[in-house]
Amino acid sequence: MTTDVWLPIPADEIDGLPDPAASGLTYRFWDGDPDFPADPADCAFYVVPYMKPMGVAVRPLAAMTSVRVVQTLSAGIDHVTPGLGSLPPGVALCNAKGVHEASTAELTLALILASLRGIPGFVRGQDREEWRDGFYPALADKSVLIVGYGSIGAAIEDRLAPFECARVVRVARSARATERGPVHALGDLPGLLPGADVVILSTPLTPDTRHLADAAFLARLKDGALLVNVSRGPVVDTEALLAETGQGRITAALDVTDPEPLPAGHPLWHARGVLISPHVGGSTSAFMPRAKRLLAAQLTRFAQAEPLRNEVLTTT
Repeated sequence: MTTDVWLPIPADEIDGLPDPAASGLTYRFWDGDPDFPADPADCAFYVVPYMKPMGVAVRPLAAMTSVRVVQTLSAGIDHVTPGLGSLPPGVALCNAKGVHEASTAELTLALILASLRGIPGFVRGQDREEWRDGFYPALADKSVLIVGYGSIGAAIEDRLAPFECARVVRVARSARATERGPVHALGDLPGLLPGADVVILSTPLTPDTRHLADAAFLARLKDGALLVNVSRGPVVDTEALLAETGQGRITAALDVTDPEPLPAGHPLWHARGVLISPHVGGSTSAFMPRAKRLLAAQLTRFAQAEPLRNEVLTTT
């Protein structure tokens, strides 16, 4: 049985990994370099390099004939799913639930507050030595709709609590009850959108959520609503968003775009009322400690033949 583990972080930098001598695991460092660290056929546990293009993430998969676990360091798995069809049956795909919640929720609040309070305009005013006073929208008393109420959506709600929002409405793939209140199903969105002042997209990218925020979705938003996307760029129909923001009817704050990276000259760069950050929701100082703890815990479970955490699917 193969025992190679491919890690995008050097093993000697991760506290708590199973001891190679006791576990039989062999750690190989690979962060997406052109040359593989060993024969991919000998890899049993593949940790996908973080913040690398899809082509890098899936490149070794077809040759990983003995792999048993594919572990991402991202919450989303859309960058590896195109390569899963080349894997043998029974391979567990696990995501990084627990790693990105704090950072992504922080940025979500930063984008909301910056957009509502006019921070981009203040920065431009400072550059021009202009004093841009006046009244600006507050987050207080706003109705907030979170579309995608998983662990990140819940972390966002945690951070909304002190801001005196009028209400927080939750939406996920299917309806359920929580201690905080009901979670609505995606099918309820048409009736919920008109009442929202701020709509936060924190949903995974799936066939059901691609272009979820299309022309019909955006048309249901009230005048002056703010759309915040911290999920994946294709969850929003870019052309539809440009049409709505071009009229000045709604505003948007985007940590992700479609296309991404956003090329020079793209109209989103200068779209009216649009604030863009370069997909940095999870890439903060909080990432590495949490990622290392996740890998140590997962590999300890793997070495001891215990059930893994964060399993999203198993190949067939």
